Amino acid sequence: MQETTIAAIATAPGAGGIAVVRLSGAESYRVAARVFRPANPKKSVEAAKGYTALFGHFVEGDDVFDEGVALFFRAPHSYTGEDVVELSCHGGNAVARRLVEACFAAGAQPAARGEYTRRAFLNGKLGLTQAEAVMDLISADGRQGAALANAALNGALAKKINAQKDALTGLQAHLAAWVDFPEEDVPELDAAHLQSVLGGVNAELDALIRNYQADTVLREGVDCAILGRPNAGKSTLLNRLAGFDRAIVTPVAGTTRDVVEQAVQLGDIRLNLFDTAGLRETEDAIEAEGIRRSWKKLEEAGLILAVFDGSEPPTREDLELARRCAGRPAIALVNKEDKPTRFDAELIAPYFAMVLPVCCREEGSRKVIAAAVARLLGTSQIDPHAASLSGQRQLAAAMRARDAVAGALDAAAGGFGLDAVSVCVDDALDALCELTGENASEAVIEQVFERFCVGK
Repeated sequence: MQETTIAAIATAPGAGGIAVVRLSGAESYRVAARVFRPANPKKSVEAAKGYTALFGHFVEGDDVFDEGVALFFRAPHSYTGEDVVELSCHGGNAVARRLVEACFAAGAQPAARGEYTRRAFLNGKLGLTQAEAVMDLISADGRQGAALANAALNGALAKKINAQKDALTGLQAHLAAWVDFPEEDVPELDAAHLQSVLGGVNAELDALIRNYQADTVLREGVDCAILGRPNAGKSTLLNRLAGFDRAIVTPVAGTTRDVVEQAVQLGDIRLNLFDTAGLRETEDAIEAEGIRRSWKKLEEAGLILAVFDGSEPPTREDLELARRCAGRPAIALVNKEDKPTRFDAELIAPYFAMVLPVCCREEGSRKVIAAAVARLLGTSQIDPHAASLSGQRQLAAAMRARDAVAGALDAAAGGFGLDAVSVCVDDALDALCELTGENASEAVIEQVFERFCVGK
């Protein structure tokens, strides 16, 4: 348990129905008693049982400034494992700020970034992967991304990793006994059993790593650049995906001269769209700078929607765009399907994962593009309730563990002896323990909680 009692506004800033100020620590009830006065004079904050609520008034000295509800949680049966009081006042910055300042005056300390979840971790209420899932759940925009974060919060990843640790620990115990106590006639490990255990662990870790990119897209979204010649339909596409007229659409070439940004939810994926200047030769200095930024966005984006005018033959600019999309996560959209087709899609097909005929002005194009994006980014194959890796820390630890297990398999197959196998298995176990937080350094823990917003 931590010595200090902390307070912070636990709800998002801005006007709303309610705001919540959360207290956690040994003095939570005492602090709450100084800022909250039950409406029923027979009730006492200090005597309140866990999982109960009281209606009353919030006070600063003798000044009553709001009314609301206090929820009580007794240690260890709370989110942080400490005594916790949650004070619900009317929403709005002024009231919530006054309430939290009253809590500070009553003896509470301001909560640091992520301190409630940090205390839950330190008090054994959450594992490190579950603590990371809290921030993922808070940040999730799409339903599948939220489901992935919730699965991690419920321990799906921890259970998966613990199962692999158990398998390796059993193997290591046998290896250690055979290596360290030869006089005890410990039977040598059966080669087929060794191969089976190591191969199974390797396959499980490899699946987690392989799905990481798609899982990350569902959790965090992806930057998507829309590129093409002037009047190919880029801004029309942006407006269709956004659901409103975000970009100006005119028959005048060069209308878009700078990058236009818009976040949209496309199925289960959040796209951070960038509508770029039309690609063409120009002597206009401003338009030329916009085109330079267009090519830069192509290099930076995690997804490219290349728009081509299907009513005209391919131009030099079209072929240059296709060439630059080679090897990138890119979809070609041959627009203006409602007009006679003059575009030879065969010329650009080798450079794209998919080539889709569409009419960006029609609502149906949104569903077609959403399905194609999900297939390309691999999100359509993701089970949102399965274990998944979140963030570079978890990915790096999983990769170290997988590589160590692969090293053990190579050592066994190459006849390097069980000593070499044992060293590799030790390395794999160390990496898995770091992933789950069992041997995570203070620096790693700090890295995890730096992602949190204040009060969570």
